[in-house]
Formats: sequence, C-alpha cells, structure tokens
Amino acid sequence: MSFAKTLSKRAGQIEVELAKLFAAGPAVSVPDRLRNAMQHALLAGGKRLRPFLVLESAALFNIPLEQAMPTACAIECVHCYSLVHDDLPSMDNDETRRGHPTVWKAYDDWTAILAGDALLTMAFELLAHPSCHPDPAVRADLTLLLSRAAGASGMVGGQALDLQWEKIDSDRTATADDITTLQAMKTGALIASACEMGAVLAQAPMPSRQNLRKYGEVLGAAFQIADDLLDAEGDAEITGKAVAKDKALGKATLVQMYGAERCRKMLDEMLDECRAALSDFGPAAQTLIAASEFVATRDR
Repeated sequence: MSFAKTLSKRAGQIEVELAKLFAAGPAVSVPDRLRNAMQHALLAGGKRLRPFLVLESAALFNIPLEQAMPTACAIECVHCYSLVHDDLPSMDNDETRRGHPTVWKAYDDWTAILAGDALLTMAFELLAHPSCHPDPAVRADLTLLLSRAAGASGMVGGQALDLQWEKIDSDRTATADDITTLQAMKTGALIASACEMGAVLAQAPMPSRQNLRKYGEVLGAAFQIADDLLDAEGDAEITGKAVAKDKALGKATLVQMYGAERCRKMLDEMLDECRAALSDFGPAAQTLIAASEFVATRDR
C-alpha cells in the first residue's frame, strides 16, 4: 500500500474516533451552537498527520491502534483548536480552511474562540481519562508533554512571536535563527511531541524517546519549510486555503530569505536526518520514513 493510501486509511479511522467524542464522549452535553462549531473545526477532514504520528510511533513498540487512539485524538483536538484561533480576524484573518469556511466565518468570532477553548480543554480530558492508559504516571507524562508543546514555550509562544513581528515589530529584520526558533515553537513542538508520545505510551527507554523526538523536531522543521513553499508557489484550489499571504504580509520565512531552490536542498538534508534518527528501529520505521518524504514533497 502506498504511503498516501496508508495515511488516508488512518485519517478515516481517526475521523471515526473523533466523531465518537460527540456521540458518547466528552462533547455530548454541550450547547448546540458550541457543539456544532466544535464539529465544524474537528471533523472537516485534513491529513490528520499529528495523530497519525502518534499511532505510528506507538506501533514501533507494538502498541495496538485502539490503545494509542485517545492520545492521537487529544493531539488532534489541540491542533484543530490552534487552527480555529489562527484563522480569527484578529490573528491571520483567514476565511477558508481545508476548502471550507473557517469557524469564525461560518459562525462568528466569539463562537470560534469558545469552540477553540473547548477543543483545547477536551484534549486534556482525553489524556487524563483512565481509558488513555491504565498507568496514571503515563497519563501524567503525556499531559506534561502536550501542555509544554502547546503552551507559551511551544506553539502558543511561536504564534505570539509570529503575530508580534507582523503587527508590532514589522520593521524588524528577522534572522535565520529567529525564523528557525519561531517555527520550532509554532509548528515543530506539537509534531515532535506526537512522535514522542508513542514511546511514552509504551514506557520505552529514554534513548527511544529521544530518537523519536529528534525525528519529530526535524520533521516539524521540514513541514514548515514545505508549508512556506506551498504559500509561495501553491494553488489555493489544491491547498484548500489562501496562498501568497506570507509575502503580502511581509512575514519572514526561510523561503523568503533563501529562495525556493535552497529550501528544497534543505528539505533533502532534513530527510537524511529523519532517516538517521530512526535508524535504531530498523524496518519497523519504514512508515515514519515515508511520512517524512510525504511531508517534504506535499502539495497541500
């Protein structure tokens, strides 16, 4: 089976489990408007890359799909909440996401803010529940890992830097280190945590956790460069969202700084780093290696 088909199959399985959160899970007793907005954000399709990485990193240690799924759903809740808030008029002001109206556009900004808040907190409810893992120490470890990745020193901090440079410090000249740090926080932290979570679920030794985290950090950097290339060169009808926004807003990216050709060479080097980080896992890591190749060459 090709990697694209594998990813699509897993995305379908994840979508089914996410839908269950509204049928028999933590989102059952929710006001209708809020519930509908949460579903709009969470069940709008997409690659489901972050939960996929949780499932596949867990599979390295023979953790069954159903045992890793609550953790996978939790990280997707955090990712989707971040998209809802990113799209708000006061932030990136996007009207389209995954080919559909963004949550604030379909409803309004206050509903979108609350839907994002609800998805974020639901993620930690999923991790704290005994169905996530029978060992409370593992659940606490997962919660700590996700909170650090999603919070002020991770994704939220990266978003704050991005918006600060755009809206307040627009005359500031960003360095390559500035851009790399921002992107590692904004994009890389959550992806790296998704990869490490599989080892946490398996209570694997620290070297395995470190190798998976290294893979995830490099994968996150590659994901962001590929995303910036799509913004610079992509087709909005294929990507499902607006393109050419970075240049219009004057956002500093490695693509703007180095050009597309050099960034593609950087992606090739990152693929080698991903393979090296996974070398200890042998043939079992082939799907994760394929994931890095997919990320580096994606068109949406």
